Amino acid sequence: MESKSLNKYIAETGFCSRRQADTYIEQSRVTINGVTAVKGNRVNVGDVVKLDGELIAPATKKRVYIALNKPVGVTCTTDTSDPDNIIDFLDFPERIFPIGRLDKMSEGLLLLTNDGDIVNKILRSRNNHEKEYIVHVNKVIIPEFIEKMGSGVPILDTITKPCYVERLDDYTFKIILTQGLNRQIRRMCAHLGYHVRKLIRVRIMHITLGDLPFRSWRYLTEEEMKTLNMMVQDSDK
Repeated sequence: MESKSLNKYIAETGFCSRRQADTYIEQSRVTINGVTAVKGNRVNVGDVVKLDGELIAPATKKRVYIALNKPVGVTCTTDTSDPDNIIDFLDFPERIFPIGRLDKMSEGLLLLTNDGDIVNKILRSRNNHEKEYIVHVNKVIIPEFIEKMGSGVPILDTITKPCYVERLDDYTFKIILTQGLNRQIRRMCAHLGYHVRKLIRVRIMHITLGDLPFRSWRYLTEEEMKTLNMMVQDSDK
């Protein structure tokens, strides 16, 4: 193989995403041939890469893609020191990790995989991949709230991107985002004086929650994977 960036090498093994790999590298937990690695290092043929002393080898197992109906109370972290971590909850026989996050108090569709290379293609907001949510709030929804949510709200030192927002009933609305700011919907609502009582993600790109039972998971279908690969083939990595 030609040399490749260390975070890409780690992601392609299925060990974790590139983003998580960068975190491990910054924490000085990764070594190449016994030497502590730094961001920007490259991996060549024959190099031995380890994390916390554990060998990270090229993947030989089949790629896994899962849709989970996540309940409230589960944290989207692979850190098993967190008692509510997603890995112990799912108890899947292979190492997998979530594609993006769904905060602890939110529920609904979460994708997981052992394919680290596909994660950034899906997550980067400039790739305009949609995520759809149903949100229940504590006050009657007025037209001004819908207009402001859709046109952009100042949070986290930025203005959220314009997005589609639709009122479903007095206390419920649908919102479709292409961003993934931390606790974005909750922060947007709070800025406008609303409190989120329930938040459910029902779609990521073309993959829907559908009738997947609460707390259950399924493999993505062949058709879903075919469409997914088509949608991300030109995405930025």
